[in-house]
Amino acid sequence: MFTGIVEEVGRVVAIEHHEGRSVLTVQAQTVLEGTRIGDSIAINGTCLTVTALTPTTFTVEMVPETLRRTNLGDLVVGSGVNLERSLTPHSRMGGHFVQGHVDGTGEVRHIRTEGDSRVVLFSAPENVLPHIVPKGFIAVDGVSLTVVERLDDGFSVAFIPHTLAHTIAGEYREGTRVNLEADILGKYVANIVKQYMTQP
Repeated sequence: MFTGIVEEVGRVVAIEHHEGRSVLTVQAQTVLEGTRIGDSIAINGTCLTVTALTPTTFTVEMVPETLRRTNLGDLVVGSGVNLERSLTPHSRMGGHFVQGHVDGTGEVRHIRTEGDSRVVLFSAPENVLPHIVPKGFIAVDGVSLTVVERLDDGFSVAFIPHTLAHTIAGEYREGTRVNLEADILGKYVANIVKQYMTQP
């Protein structure tokens, strides 16, 4: 479980593709503190298990399902990635509950500057759209954000300068593919209601 508050932006230093899996190595600093092999780190909002550590890097393995469902297959050496360690009992809850289970990917459709903020319009797949609520939560590349407006085929959010400077959101361009995770509470409610609606 995560909060959607990015701790740092790491940089991809190596990618190896093997039959049935890919191995990703990321250079980092903050998220390495106290991290052990077997711990979970969210990379662009995707919960992955640390399989190797050095003083300056950590390594994770990705299976085909992860690459199909997320934007991690788009990464190249040098790519920036949002990083967050999993919650502990003593962590502050500054964002919202993020599982690190990506529901699907969207795409940056439009970017406009509004004062000191940057309003970004994202497309969203059909399985994510029903769970998007204006002023509700959504995780974009693992960043906890508030939905400004929900549209028929997407949604918009407003990035403050701090978020732009401390996550990969500052690198977004039209066409950038992003990982999306809808609010877990909305998904549970929708699932329960659906069961009642289908009962005779």
